Amino acid sequence: MSLTRSAPPTANPEPAHRRAAESAPKQRNWLHRFDNKRVPYLLISPFFLLFAIFGLFPIVFNGIVALRNWRLDDPTLTGWAGLANFEKLIHDEAFWNALGNTFGIFILATVPQLLIALMVANLLNRKLRGNTWWRVGVLLPYVTPVAASTLVFAVFFSRDNGMANWLLSLVGFGQDTPLDWRAYKWSSWIAIATMVNWKWIGYNALLYLSAMQSIPKDVYEAAAVDGAGPWRQLWRITVPMIQPVLIFTVVLSTIGGLQLFNEPMLFEENPAAASGGSNGQWQTIAQLIYKVGWKDLNLGYAAAMSWALFVIILIVAALNALATNRLGGGRR
Repeated sequence: MSLTRSAPPTANPEPAHRRAAESAPKQRNWLHRFDNKRVPYLLISPFFLLFAIFGLFPIVFNGIVALRNWRLDDPTLTGWAGLANFEKLIHDEAFWNALGNTFGIFILATVPQLLIALMVANLLNRKLRGNTWWRVGVLLPYVTPVAASTLVFAVFFSRDNGMANWLLSLVGFGQDTPLDWRAYKWSSWIAIATMVNWKWIGYNALLYLSAMQSIPKDVYEAAAVDGAGPWRQLWRITVPMIQPVLIFTVVLSTIGGLQLFNEPMLFEENPAAASGGSNGQWQTIAQLIYKVGWKDLNLGYAAAMSWALFVIILIVAALNALATNRLGGGRR
């Protein structure tokens, strides 16, 4: 009789359903970590990709062009120029004239614009008949195409048949010789600033209004009990409590005001010239960059102007934001 040796007993394998039950929490935990740590980056990645292609690359490439001799009318003139374009910028009277015009129009456009927008928002925040109609109405200038509104204002400020001179004649000014709005710096600055203010006051007013509506009504009621009038409530309660929106509009207006291009271009009788008047009375830096780059075909020098404007905007925007923060009662 032969004896067969049986295999030693082995441990029973773990049931499949138990292994699946233990691996399921691990898989869910991994998906949870992926959903919380990776998915947000995937969702915001398109913005950074588009910014790298259409924002960062042009800035870097423009900086490279600013350090080169690059003229479209003379392809043989190439090579590195170093800081020569920036040194030329310091002694360029046209650049300083355009810089003065830009700041002049910027001040006339930005300061009244934000103050009037604040007043309009304060009125719209009250209980008025037809509130919705008024709120939509103040936004109409913003949705109007820039070319259409600017051409209308160009006719409005016309020398011979303009409505602006007609309004001035009603108060006894310029009855014999109508004012030529394009002939002087101060008059052209006022005309262009009026166009900018008309377009952006309503937009900023709605931004302020949305911030004002988040302020609890109890704060105003308590201030009224303490004897604070509407004017004091505006500057002591409303302005400090909407400070973030104020800083946002100041920075946004600074960037837009120092890059002003459409209104000055369309204010000219011959927009293709980009000269800002017969003597550059209202030529802005953006106009000068366009003229130097695409009329004079000097891309290297135009790129240097662009970088100078970029630095100026950063400095002025930072100073304006800091001043607004301090005036609004902020500590930082």
